[in-house]
Amino acid sequence: MRRTLRFIFRGQTVERDGFDPTLTLLEWLREEQRATGTKEGCNEGDCGACTVVLARLREGRLRYEPVNACILLLGQVDGAEVLTVEDLSAGGTLHPIQQAMVVHHGSQCGFCTPGIVMSLFAAYHEAERPLTRAAFDDILSGNLCRCTGYRPIADAALAALRGPAADAFANEPELRRTRLEVLQEGSDLFIGHEARFFAAPASIETMASLALRHPDATLLAGGTDVGLWITKKLQDLGKIIWLGRVKGLDRIEESDALLTFGATVTHERALHSLASLDPDLDRLMRRFGSRQVRASGTLGGNIANGSPIGDLAPALIALDASVEMRKGGLSRTMPLENFFLAYGRQAREPGEVVTALHIPKLKPGMAFRAFKISKRFDEDISAVMGAFRFRLEDGRIAEARLAYGGMAGTPARARATEQALEGVSLSDTHGWATALSNLEADFQPISDMRASAGYRAKVARAVLGKALLEIAGAAAETRIHPRGEVAHAG
Repeated sequence: MRRTLRFIFRGQTVERDGFDPTLTLLEWLREEQRATGTKEGCNEGDCGACTVVLARLREGRLRYEPVNACILLLGQVDGAEVLTVEDLSAGGTLHPIQQAMVVHHGSQCGFCTPGIVMSLFAAYHEAERPLTRAAFDDILSGNLCRCTGYRPIADAALAALRGPAADAFANEPELRRTRLEVLQEGSDLFIGHEARFFAAPASIETMASLALRHPDATLLAGGTDVGLWITKKLQDLGKIIWLGRVKGLDRIEESDALLTFGATVTHERALHSLASLDPDLDRLMRRFGSRQVRASGTLGGNIANGSPIGDLAPALIALDASVEMRKGGLSRTMPLENFFLAYGRQAREPGEVVTALHIPKLKPGMAFRAFKISKRFDEDISAVMGAFRFRLEDGRIAEARLAYGGMAGTPARARATEQALEGVSLSDTHGWATALSNLEADFQPISDMRASAGYRAKVARAVLGKALLEIAGAAAETRIHPRGEVAHAG
């Protein structure tokens, strides 16, 4: 068992054998390293002022991932290289991204500029060329520019990303890879003592054993929500088990009928596999969160968190997904819809860990639609999330699976409406209207800051009607999707 945290910072291997489990990367950078180029803005992962880049080895490839340092715990950078805005220039020469920002007047006050530069730096190494304005919008969806406006920043990005990466990082990939490979050993990490610790087990077996021994510990995946427990709710999480080093939890497996995601697969890594199931999942995942959130947040963490307004759960319930869990030496699998018991309660026992999600592929004759309704397009929590899968036979609805988020204390199916729709002809719009009235029996939504109960009820009915109209061919797709449409096969 290893007792020291190890990562690379400014060309040197940093080893820490003692730190508070809740110490964030932003706190370490600004307060201990005086790396004050990285700014603190919202402190909740929304504004992007704190964006830094982690260089990691992913499936043997060196990847550059933007993350929100304000909600990422220091322990989560184990095995990575931490890059900040101060690290980009070399020998007094600005990095191509920084130089382009100067030339195109992409900065005024400069407070948000470091985070913007770091998001663009990650794209400089990862984005497809030529960079399009639509791709730029996605890259900077997690960076708020408070005064400059995005047009000159877009001009800078489009100019800097015309050709392949040609900076100091691109010129010495083997050196950077070798430095990281040295840190990729397979021992368990435990820093602290039995009453207060940060642990990062390396295998499913040691993870399960540790979670069973400490059922009161916080299980940490990406930290995109747990980080806010620390920075906003000011919770003192004395025991943290980070799952990011567990071998096997990051797997993606595919068969003819099934997609399986390990619990720590990030939203960014899962995006293309989910998009292969249906174009609506591509749309949903691109609106799920910013690049920083998608690079850190995980599928298993999103489900285990159990939010009634999470976007992923309704989509996966509609697809009849199942969740796999591990407690000690025992594993079990259950339908995902049965995992959510009540608000804040899931069917996960103390010491039990979500390990995988299994998602059936759509079969011939099936159609799927998903709609996220929120006040703004990017980085917003849904007022209503609706996801629907239909099995069609001879122009009729043979089976309907309708799942909603934001309509109850948990993500839930609209069972009365499902029954009413089964057997209805796609050409029978009057039959639809009658069936859709059953939503009033399925849900009694509440009013809150995001939407009124009446609005939610009307929207839930509207998006289901829209899905039926699209599938029946009675209406073309009319979604607001500024990053370009994807043709729908259903």
